[in-house]
Amino acid sequence: MTQQVPSTEPELGGVRNFRDVGGLPTVDGRRVAHGRLFRSGHLAHATDEDAAFLGSLGLHTIFDFRNAADIGLEGPDVELPGVRNVNIPLSDPADGAEFWKMVRDGDLDELRSLLADGKAEQRMINSYREIVRDRTAEHSRMLHALAQDSVPALMHCAAGKDRAGLSIAVTLLAVGVERDAIVADYMESNAQHRRYRVRRKGSAAKAYSPEVLDLLNPLFGTRPEYLTSAMETVEETWGGVDSYLEQGLGVTPEMREQLRERFLD
Repeated sequence: MTQQVPSTEPELGGVRNFRDVGGLPTVDGRRVAHGRLFRSGHLAHATDEDAAFLGSLGLHTIFDFRNAADIGLEGPDVELPGVRNVNIPLSDPADGAEFWKMVRDGDLDELRSLLADGKAEQRMINSYREIVRDRTAEHSRMLHALAQDSVPALMHCAAGKDRAGLSIAVTLLAVGVERDAIVADYMESNAQHRRYRVRRKGSAAKAYSPEVLDLLNPLFGTRPEYLTSAMETVEETWGGVDSYLEQGLGVTPEMREQLRERFLD
């Protein structure tokens, strides 16, 4: 039986961006139930108190969308008794490896060349489009698991906003949540206390100067146009959400009803 948990956001010591996705409205007047779907950043640095809290949620499955390079950098998730951990990478470890090394290690001139003049924003938009278009097998696997037996579920990547954000959005689209509500939930990751803490080399004054942080901001914040670009890709590639789910992800109307039964009040 799913435990009901408070919708207020707990303060976790080693886990960023955790929240319950419950309460979001659907187009037909229902709402996502609390205690069924959670999202967060990675769980590698969870404290004992964090693990105890997460263990109290009655989780069935944790979906980790990080790739091997991410896991090598941050570490594997903590193990929670009785909870299944499923790793579904939504990016290739080699894809962008040099880019992210530059983000962590590059000096100001290198970062300007890499990120200034809208380059960072365009990279994020391209990434969102590519994940929706090219990772249909992974999102299909996720939705089939959710329809079968994986609820309550927690979804995360490294920061809990991009790969996890898209996966949450795909799940919410499948159960009929309003588009504006999906974008509003996604934008909650922009709060400063939820953001991923990028680790850069060098003295703090240089590594985290105001200009450096401004250049990095598009990579570690959320912007509506990132998620809406993914939704536009669904329209452009499949003609709409229904065709995307059925043709792209192999989600039948019967499966969608199963998902609605698992997630909605």
